[in-house]
Amino acid sequence: MAKLDDKLCVVTGGARGIGFATCKAFLAAGADVILTDIDEEAGQAAANELRCRFHKLDVQHESDWEDLADAAPAIDVLFNNAGITGFEDSPGPHDPENASLAEWRRVHAVNSDGTFLGCRYAIRAMKAKGSGSIINMSSRSGLVGIPGAAAYAASKAAIRNHTKSVALYCAQQGWAIRCNSIHPAAILTEIWEPMLGDGPDREAKMAALVADTPLKRFGTVEEVAALCVYVASDESGYMTGAELTLDGGLLAGSAASPGS
Repeated sequence: MAKLDDKLCVVTGGARGIGFATCKAFLAAGADVILTDIDEEAGQAAANELRCRFHKLDVQHESDWEDLADAAPAIDVLFNNAGITGFEDSPGPHDPENASLAEWRRVHAVNSDGTFLGCRYAIRAMKAKGSGSIINMSSRSGLVGIPGAAAYAASKAAIRNHTKSVALYCAQQGWAIRCNSIHPAAILTEIWEPMLGDGPDREAKMAALVADTPLKRFGTVEEVAALCVYVASDESGYMTGAELTLDGGLLAGSAASPGS
């Protein structure tokens, strides 16, 4: 099993979902964890439950990253997990023709700008030691077009590409600071609950949502967290600039037999 003994790991968006599960997995692997979140109440409660440190962080604000740099000037791992879809407060439209510039900028401010600021902080916090692991949360949507979520898809594609720029830059400097992106598809988190509900048709709704996925199921937050532990650890020391998909085979093609 990959180990994170004596590593200081920062996780953004750690109050719930994938971020919370990854904090838990990092701790189980021996890491010292700083859980960050924009929601101070939920973040502190999560940190208390996991028995780790909490730091309030709105990833789109440079001043918040500067505060974190003061609190944690040297780290070993950063998981840039915090992000939004754009649908949290707005039903849209989010297609390329009708999406508003304000919605486009809101999504990119959190996802693209937040990742840029996180990577910059991590490089500065890791370069004295000359090593570290930056993990950026992209998405399957960063690898393919999503007409109904144009801003989200573009922001996740930006994260994918910036990951590679960071990886190459750090290698050019002679640092063993690695940067990789992970690309989940349908992971069962709180974001799906409004669509699924808790009625007798919940299982049918779940099946319909993953009907096109070869493995015919949602992924779990624990599966994402397990990958993060590996990428954070020294066991993945030769991996940088990589994009890792957790999509149940969705991007591999169709699992159906070709027609005659």
